[in-house]
Amino acid sequence: MISLYQLAGEKRTQNQNVPFRHLHHSASVVSIIGGGLNPRPSEISMAHRGILFLDEIAEFSKKTLDMLRQPLETGTVPISRAHSTVTYPSTFILIGAMNPCPCGYLGSTHHYCTCSQKQIQTYRNRLSGPIYDRIDILLSLQSVNINQSSKQQESSSDIRKQVECARLRQHDRFKQEVTNAKVPFDILMETSSLSGEQKKMLTHVSAKQSWSNRVQLKIIRLARTISDLAEDERISDQAIWEAMTLRRWELNKQQVIARET
Repeated sequence: MISLYQLAGEKRTQNQNVPFRHLHHSASVVSIIGGGLNPRPSEISMAHRGILFLDEIAEFSKKTLDMLRQPLETGTVPISRAHSTVTYPSTFILIGAMNPCPCGYLGSTHHYCTCSQKQIQTYRNRLSGPIYDRIDILLSLQSVNINQSSKQQESSSDIRKQVECARLRQHDRFKQEVTNAKVPFDILMETSSLSGEQKKMLTHVSAKQSWSNRVQLKIIRLARTISDLAEDERISDQAIWEAMTLRRWELNKQQVIARET
């Protein structure tokens, strides 16, 4: 990891546990993906084994976002030039944040959304379908009132212990250092097959939501992880349902209005 930063001509903070790259939407394709006359590690390579955070992800160009598809799949980014081809590692966790609509007030209990349904859909379509398919969790968040005290049910240390235990369960299951997200799907199914009812439920909801095969595989992987966190030997029905719920992102104004009424 240090060598990637040295190649890029940057210094990395030694006490930083994992790389964290926070990009502005004005960043160029070359700086994010890589390129130039003398190819150097780009932002996605310097986020290797860490986090790449794209704030206001819908403001990034569609070309830039679509070029993330291959690195998200393979964990590498090849850069070809006439005299040579360089391949840099780029296995990272992608986190993107965006407003629910152009004005930002869709679903708000304090402000009125002035966007039409067409404007909302156009805004959401700035992220292509293949990019949505490569995202494991689509989560809608509500604004927080800082004047109201919130009860924290779990501390960060407790969550870390749960994650460590879940990783150990995966290591024991697959007999190698690999997670549910990266293990070959056939091996995952050999060790954690779905029941007939679970397959039926997933197929029914996927057809209703028009989910691709890629999304369905991600739901199974996510459900396996949820079960590991709950210390379940098999993928539970509750885990399947929770994984599917994390893919249901409200897309239209009418759904929000109906929920509030």
